[in-house]
Parts: sequence; C-alpha cells; structure tokens
Amino acid sequence: MSEFIFMLTRDDLTVENAQQIYDEVRDAGLRYVGFKDVGLHFDQLKTLTGAIHDGGQEVMLEVVSERKEDELRSARAALDLGVDYLLGGTHAEEVTGILDGADIRYCPYPGHVVGHPSQLRGGIDEIVESARDLAAMNGVSGLDLLAYRYNGAVDKLVGAVVNAVSVPVIIAGNIDSEDKIRYLASLDVWGFTVGSAIFQGTFSSTHASTRGQVETVLAASQASGSN
Repeated sequence: MSEFIFMLTRDDLTVENAQQIYDEVRDAGLRYVGFKDVGLHFDQLKTLTGAIHDGGQEVMLEVVSERKEDELRSARAALDLGVDYLLGGTHAEEVTGILDGADIRYCPYPGHVVGHPSQLRGGIDEIVESARDLAAMNGVSGLDLLAYRYNGAVDKLVGAVVNAVSVPVIIAGNIDSEDKIRYLASLDVWGFTVGSAIFQGTFSSTHASTRGQVETVLAASQASGSN
C-alpha cells in the first residue's frame, strides 16, 4: 500500500476552515495530515499543528511559495511549528542548512518546478538526475514528486524516479481517482497527497461529505496491496 496524506488544501492554498475540517476527520483513521505554507497565518497553523498532533497524526507542511526568500522563511516556520515533515521547495541546499539538527524529515521537489499551483517541467532524464542528486544530500529524507502535474509521460516518470532512488517518494498533486491510487501503489511509491479532489467531492458520489471522501481514499489506499 501507499500512505495517504490528507492535505487541508485546495488549489495549493490551505483552506480557511482547516481546523473545522480536521475536527471532522480527526478519528477517521488517518496517519498523516498536511497543509501548505500559504493560506493561513502562522498562529492559525501553529494551533492546527497542535490539534493534529493531539489527534495522533503526523504533520506535513508543503512549501509552494515561488520566491526563494519565501521558501526559506517557510523552512524556518517549519521549525517553529514543530511539524514532522517538510515537503516541496526547490532550494534544498539552503533548506537542509536551516533544518540541520532538527527532527524534521525533508522531502524537496525534484526537477524544474514553476508557477502556482506548482507544475513540473523538463525531460524525464533531467528529473531523474535531479532526484538522484537530492536523494544523495545529507538532510534529505525523501522526495515530493509532482507527477500528475507533469506535461509528459507520468507512468514513465514515476517508475524512473522510484527506481533511481532509495528514499521514499511521495506523489503530490492532481490525484483524483481510485485507479491512480492503485496504480501508484503498484509502482511502490511511499505515499501520495490528496487535497483539492476531496473538497471537490471527486471520489464518492454516495459519500459526499469531506469525511466520506477521506474514508473512501483511505480505504482505496489500504486495499492497494503492500509495498
């Protein structure tokens, strides 16, 4: 199986009612809950992080800010928030320096990432080389791959990256069907994030609530075999 990371986000922004949504799914069986570095103020994210930890889940902060200075600011915020994972971003050398000595698992984006919402560009060989270089860095625990935001052959990209590195690979962005979840599990990805598709009610017409959507995705991830 692949780990399901529920993102309290829509269109690469943390949703305004993230705390309310989390309370709705707190006891749904999730292991990981995340949010973006944009959309809510720091004090709201601090309260949210505490609530998620109190609920027994690990917290993932994903960086989607485009400017370097904003990304580094978000890395420092990750320390102050006390999250368990920092996902995304493209300035790994600087971020690993900021996180040095902290108990935060860092999973940057491989490849050339542009825009907001973030998009992945470049050739597969180029992205694989980036993935290898990042995976070899001290302080990098895994990779956050924008596979379904890639303008090329997604299946070849995911297979090539997973086979090229020994660190966990998280697939982020545009996962909107149980078929994709099963497919990612078959490629031995460690985990995947879902946010917008849940808030859009994509996964189950009979379980339209956020909790029902989360339970549908969670069941699909658990039924996808073991990696």
